[in-house]
Amino acid sequence: MPWTAALIPPQAGRRALVTGATSGIGYEAALALAGAGAEIVIAARDSGKAEAVAEAIRRAHPAAVVECRPLDTARLASVRAFASAWRAEGRPVDILLLNAGIAALPRREETEDGFERQLATNYLGHFALTGLLWPSLRQEPGTDGAGTRVVAVASIAHRSGHIAFDDLQVRRAYGPQSAYRQTKLAMLIFALELDRRLRAAGSPIRAIAAHPGIAATAIARRGDRAGWLAERIGAGLLGLIGQSAARGALPLLYAATAPEAEGGQYYGPDGLWEIRGDPGPAKIEPHAADPAAAARLWALSEALTDVTYPV
Repeated sequence: MPWTAALIPPQAGRRALVTGATSGIGYEAALALAGAGAEIVIAARDSGKAEAVAEAIRRAHPAAVVECRPLDTARLASVRAFASAWRAEGRPVDILLLNAGIAALPRREETEDGFERQLATNYLGHFALTGLLWPSLRQEPGTDGAGTRVVAVASIAHRSGHIAFDDLQVRRAYGPQSAYRQTKLAMLIFALELDRRLRAAGSPIRAIAAHPGIAATAIARRGDRAGWLAERIGAGLLGLIGQSAARGALPLLYAATAPEAEGGQYYGPDGLWEIRGDPGPAKIEPHAADPAAAARLWALSEALTDVTYPV
């Protein structure tokens, strides 16, 4: 039987922190988790959009507990402020869904930290956030397979991705798609390496990667960075060959909640080329599973963010 949102186990008493939940698959994941009883924390850069989304979730699920917190994963100062405030409150996190992302910026942009913007938003900010929130991740194994999950959103784009260790910030040869592919490969490598470290430390926390296939979401529009024509062509193409954001969110939800979802695994749509379909195991390309590359990326990420992990 295909896995659907109706099969999400009861999430009452669990807290899910979702980045990039103001639209697309992040919103659909937050909506479904709220419907299953989870307390939702929307961590987003745009407070107006976050509040509107929170209200939409409450309308759909009147009993839902939803709050909004400011977070811009492209800025380490924002990540540190968010994590510091959260740790001070002493509230545990059961599901950390690392979903915020931007795609294929036409021109290279650099953040205040000196990072290429896609790399900062999609990967380095999430690497730092997870490490800084480590004391807040619930360490108990839970019951019925309901332990803590760190879910990293990757992409089928990882297949042709390459980590440019000699030019990670792609200053020499920026390409919109190649820069994006690097970030999604990094997210997959991160999830696999994190789970290896968790297992070695005997931790009950599971790190799992997931991807939405090709989902018709706002990521194709790239905000005001894409012109009128590019916005419409991108959105139209995704709508033609892809699937809805709600279906694209299912692999993320499976990774975050299904008792049978295993740490160190990768889930996505089970259809042709993993473009669309029901949640199932996804293919991990050999270059994403290279332990030497993972160790090198991990060390570089710690150096760039000045965040180290206890595992």
